[in-house]
Amino acid sequence: MSSGSAGADTRDGDVEATAASAPRGEDAAREHVVQVADALYYARGVQAVGMDDLRSASGVSLRRLYGLFPSKESIVLEVLRRRHELWTSTLAAAVSAVAAEGPRAQLLATYDYLAVWFDDDDFRGCGFINTFGELGAASPAVAAAAREHKASFQAYMASLVDAAGGSADLAAQLAILAEGAQTTAAIAGTGEAAGQARRAAATLIDAALG
Repeated sequence: MSSGSAGADTRDGDVEATAASAPRGEDAAREHVVQVADALYYARGVQAVGMDDLRSASGVSLRRLYGLFPSKESIVLEVLRRRHELWTSTLAAAVSAVAAEGPRAQLLATYDYLAVWFDDDDFRGCGFINTFGELGAASPAVAAAAREHKASFQAYMASLVDAAGGSADLAAQLAILAEGAQTTAAIAGTGEAAGQARRAAATLIDAALG
């Protein structure tokens, strides 16, 4: 998932095991590096992971790493792009899975999706918020990627609310609840924020849609 599910497919503890089997093809090597970088960045923080760490964990030489990616920033941006695609597709699947139950259920499915993510042992908050906090001030490209991801989620919520006959204000309120739940869950270290946000969302939806 997001930012999260939205987490990396490769667990931090398993990263070293991938070093001995680094792929040889360029596309496969790029995907391998991004997957390993995603796991390391999410678990430890972007600035705590140097290119030497990535070389050791991925089994890809520094020379080849820089051949695949011209800079660390380019790796970070690819990690964010991959995370955005994963978040978008898995959230849409969760919402679509309850389509037969109606618009209200689809809106609330967002918070059920968050609950599953928050309960993951590897949950460390939204990867976009984390990366923005580390690099946003120094990297306009990273800041733009984070803003675009958040804008995309807000637009998705707006589309669901519009389909349910709700207003733009309701969409913004529901999106803020989801965003706040991610930060609260990361800091508190529990998944309770998802349920709290879901109940608040249900109250807003019922008041707005009747």
